[in-house]
Amino acid sequence: MGAVNNQFMKLWDYITGPELWATLSKGFIKIVIIIILAKLVIKIGKKITEQIFQSKQRGPIRITARREATLKKLIQNMISYIIYFMALVMILDTLTIKIGPLLAGAGVAGLAIGFGAQNLVRDIISGFFIIFEDQFSVGDYVFTSGVEGTVEEIGLRTTKIQSWTGEQNVIPNGSITQVTNYSIHNGLAVVDINIPYESDIETAEKVIERVVGELPDKYEEIVTIPEILGVQTLELSHYVIRVVAETLPVYQWAGARMIRKEVKEALYNEGIEIPSPRLVMYSRNENATGLEMEREREQ
Repeated sequence: MGAVNNQFMKLWDYITGPELWATLSKGFIKIVIIIILAKLVIKIGKKITEQIFQSKQRGPIRITARREATLKKLIQNMISYIIYFMALVMILDTLTIKIGPLLAGAGVAGLAIGFGAQNLVRDIISGFFIIFEDQFSVGDYVFTSGVEGTVEEIGLRTTKIQSWTGEQNVIPNGSITQVTNYSIHNGLAVVDINIPYESDIETAEKVIERVVGELPDKYEEIVTIPEILGVQTLELSHYVIRVVAETLPVYQWAGARMIRKEVKEALYNEGIEIPSPRLVMYSRNENATGLEMEREREQ
């Protein structure tokens, strides 16, 4: 019993003694300094990255703005990962946790985990190919994996795409097998205009031609004068005139709305109204009376 009391008293003296608290205080201060320095280094690294890309804009070697935004974001993320990993190692060393056995154990465990981390490896490899092949970049409007929207961020493992309604979609890079990029080339706006059969085709085409000829000067999104392809189809109550226009990338839908608005107003002012569905009704009594009258005339 006396031995237990002696051990307890030694433990109590150690806990309440200045040596333990001095060691803990030093360790806590070192950890705080490591975290502050890590955040400072990351901040400086990001600023240096910004300056490097700004200097490249004035230098002989230039890259596109979309490519620049992608590489800049990727480099800044890699700087953060590396600095945080180094800070973690230094914190573990401050806590007198030996790093060597942990790294050795991690190497052995990595072999076992690697067999179950095939998707992670595939995502990282796909991320490298997406970035260096420039399949798409930050700011592009794309459709991939059932998601359509603007690319917000391309990481080594995932890609973030914001839908036009505001939702953010996080897609593993390994799942991106086919991409439709709307931001590379100019778009094509296709507009079908319904004209009633009572209206003359030539008159309607002249009105449309006059309107579309003014659109490039009125809207910068429309690159060239829209082309009238002529009558596309014949419907029950109207025929369809198709108009196509080249627009800036991603503005094909907005360009189509502009064309519809201007053409509708012009046709309405010329007395050509949008056709409405028609329903023709026949009465049996009227048909029977008509047949009797025709028979009497024949007699």
